[in-house]
Amino acid sequence: MASDGARSAAVAGADAPAEGRVAARRLLTGAQAAAEAMRQIDPDVVPVYPITPQTPIIEAFARHLAEGRVHGEMVHVESEHSAMSAAVGSALAGARTMTATASQGLAYMVEVLYLAASLRAPIVVAVGNRALSGPINIHGDHSDAMLARDSGAVQLFAENAQEAYDLMLCAPRLCEHPEVRLPALVGQDGFTISHSAEPVALLEDAEAQAFVGPYREEDALLDVDRPLTHGAFAMPDAYFEIKVEQAKALERAEGVWAETAAAYRRLSGRDVAAVEAYRLEGAGRVLVAMGSAAGTAKDVVDELRARGEDVGLLKIRLFRPFPRARIAALLSGATAVGVLDRALSPGGWPPLYAEVAATLAGQVRVQSFVAGLGGRDVGPEEIHALFAALGGAGGQESVYLGLGRGGWR
Repeated sequence: MASDGARSAAVAGADAPAEGRVAARRLLTGAQAAAEAMRQIDPDVVPVYPITPQTPIIEAFARHLAEGRVHGEMVHVESEHSAMSAAVGSALAGARTMTATASQGLAYMVEVLYLAASLRAPIVVAVGNRALSGPINIHGDHSDAMLARDSGAVQLFAENAQEAYDLMLCAPRLCEHPEVRLPALVGQDGFTISHSAEPVALLEDAEAQAFVGPYREEDALLDVDRPLTHGAFAMPDAYFEIKVEQAKALERAEGVWAETAAAYRRLSGRDVAAVEAYRLEGAGRVLVAMGSAAGTAKDVVDELRARGEDVGLLKIRLFRPFPRARIAALLSGATAVGVLDRALSPGGWPPLYAEVAATLAGQVRVQSFVAGLGGRDVGPEEIHALFAALGGAGGQESVYLGLGRGGWR
């Protein structure tokens, strides 16, 4: 039985494309797959600062640059705060801008990420999701992304290396859309995806570039021929309205993502919709999950379905904006819903659980499960334990899965 992220990208890319040609599959890590998408997009500016487990993304992209396969500017800065600051300036000046980070690096970026969203800077950030210190930990969970969840940025989560490529390729088309114009974080679980190799189907370069399209330089906010003030101080008579307009832009991103996903499916044959319903037909007990753990959950769902159990999976790709209406519709037939978080919100409910519970608003029983913190594997044992507990007694507190597996007693 496979463990975290085990369902291969070959399965994820198995559908034949309705249009276009798909290049032969290549064995790539998630980091390399993200860098391949960046190579095909060929951004104008990439400010960078290394941090594990994101560093291989930028290393692979730097190799493409050294070999003349991309033509933009890679800017080596002194910190992640500086990387996002440089990204904001280049994006507002009319340059297609991408960067990458992880963990404490994202924490350092968050101050400027809020500014990027409020300034409507369409920056794509590849994130190797990793635990936040302390204690110091370099392995994968979603605590870094959850720190940024109220920044106003779009947030996407990949299940495997194939989706790391697909989502990175689709992200610029979303965040540069004139109805959106917001930064986007594309997360892949640190090491589980970023450093694990799988077969990945790539589009031909020309197809990928045509899908993303050229950067609309006419949308640049900084224009010497149209002098305007941006990022000025906002008093109470203006701040509220500005933030509401920003929130509305993020809400519009859900519809734009649906259009983007439909276009990408026509081109590639692969589905990158906001949510994925996996064997929900007739499912009473449903697991909701994000990231690599969803791959393991699919294997367990298949196994339990073969035994006649009424289980299913709802995988979340788009976490911000949270696709509430679609999730409520897909879970309307469930009798019990278990939400698996790879992050904590100390003193409150875990982040994904809080969103799902609020979305269902008492329509169905929702239980909270937490696993995989600090990179601990979310294996079939944890998913089996979750389904065994789902619908039973309790539910007034989170259930922690896999405690003790790491040697701690």
